[in-house]
Amino acid sequence: MIGIGVYCHKKTSSVSDFVLGGRSVGGWITAFAYGTSYFSAVVFIGYAGQFGWSYGVSAAWIGIGNAVIGSMLAWMILGRRTRIMTKQMGASTMPEYFEKRYNSKGLKVVSAVIVFLFLIPYTASVYNGLSRLFGMAFNIPYSACIIGMAVLTAVYVILGGYKATAINDFIQGIIMLAGISAVVFCVISKKGGLSSALGQLGAISDTGVPENTLNSLFGPDPINLIGVVILTSLGTWGLPQMVQKFYAIKDDQAIKRGTIISTIFAVVVAGGSYLMGGFGRLYGSADEAVAAQTGRTFIERGANGKLIYDSIVPAMLHDALPEVLIGIVVVLVLSASMSTLSSLVLTSSSTLTIDLIKPAVKGGMDEKKQVLTMRILIAAFLVLSVVIALNPNTYITTLMSISWGALAGAFLAPFMYGLFSKKITKAAVWTSFITGVGITVIHMFIFSLGFFPEATKAAASLKLNMASPINAGAIAMIVGLIVVPLVSSFTKVKDTEYVDRLFEECGKEAG
Repeated sequence: MIGIGVYCHKKTSSVSDFVLGGRSVGGWITAFAYGTSYFSAVVFIGYAGQFGWSYGVSAAWIGIGNAVIGSMLAWMILGRRTRIMTKQMGASTMPEYFEKRYNSKGLKVVSAVIVFLFLIPYTASVYNGLSRLFGMAFNIPYSACIIGMAVLTAVYVILGGYKATAINDFIQGIIMLAGISAVVFCVISKKGGLSSALGQLGAISDTGVPENTLNSLFGPDPINLIGVVILTSLGTWGLPQMVQKFYAIKDDQAIKRGTIISTIFAVVVAGGSYLMGGFGRLYGSADEAVAAQTGRTFIERGANGKLIYDSIVPAMLHDALPEVLIGIVVVLVLSASMSTLSSLVLTSSSTLTIDLIKPAVKGGMDEKKQVLTMRILIAAFLVLSVVIALNPNTYITTLMSISWGALAGAFLAPFMYGLFSKKITKAAVWTSFITGVGITVIHMFIFSLGFFPEATKAAASLKLNMASPINAGAIAMIVGLIVVPLVSSFTKVKDTEYVDRLFEECGKEAG
């Protein structure tokens, strides 16, 4: 990885080289960069354990949604148009897109602040789940693991920028594909094969859910399962660290290849992770007596009374995998975390430099100063993420969902509609920013931070889990998709000549 950073450093001189790899990255590399930025240890350890426990094997629908909606459709609908329009406008970041598409510096500044604020907790959450896995496998202290991971990530990202990150993502993606395939095979084989494992899962009576639902097609709670699918699948369409991959891709042929490759990658990695998590109750129990009686691992509860979901997957791996495979899985989770971490810090540093610092510097900043500033900020963001992760906050996993909800809720609708329609207005974009961030922040204060306990009690009686930040994020995105065309229908585009010229130039570029 360090060698790749050194190699790419020699080819990284301009801002475009550092942030977008000179807009010359091929389909294979971009597809793996997209997939490895999508799926981190949060998915493999945290979400696979939590949603597998809650929904059984129907949690695999989340992986299918990630593959079809979050990967295939995202590439098909957004990929080519994003590449053409951002290249034509000369945009390198999501806030630059909003500035140049809607001819508004205000939109750029506010969107840059939103990116900065909501990517920091997401960056910290990437470390989540590593502590138990490393402790189970090697007795390596959590602090040593995350500091080592941050230093290694810093070296190759600071040296080589986006291209070094993308090439390393390709290598890390291969490790993820091989590792998850092996893990799923071992987890199911340990219980006598797929049909036997499904039978055992349906027969468990200490689950707190109706029998024969954890092994059913849609599981015990299909309504809340849909909320998870929407947030984790549609959410990628509005996340800056995801859509910026389309800015960098080389040509239309690379997009066609990337669509197929990223979809297959998501089926294996996401589908495999959630399917594996669906068998979690065969390896663990929340009842201490049942755990002792059946030989399953006792899944403890935290101070808030909730199950410690991050312990489920490590318990499964400990019981199901031979020792040599546990080592491979540790590398798998480390790879997944580093690839996501590198994408997040590169996105944060480029946004802060290009969209906030550069405009504030009198006389501007030349290319060398911008690249140097981004490198310094990458180091600063990694230090900050380590500091947060070394002082574990009970809300880090929750904040990851809040980050996705706020970013996608604010950006998805104005970004996507703005690619194809001349009629989207600045007022509609501002409305989307306000509703996306507003819904998630208000929800955080009411439910996640517990400022209004009566509201939490009232929400508990509803079939849709309103206390879930995942459902709040899904609602924020849906609201954005509705309000942007609605507000645009009764407000006017003031600078029609500018928008007409932009779309005309993009049409010529599309050829």
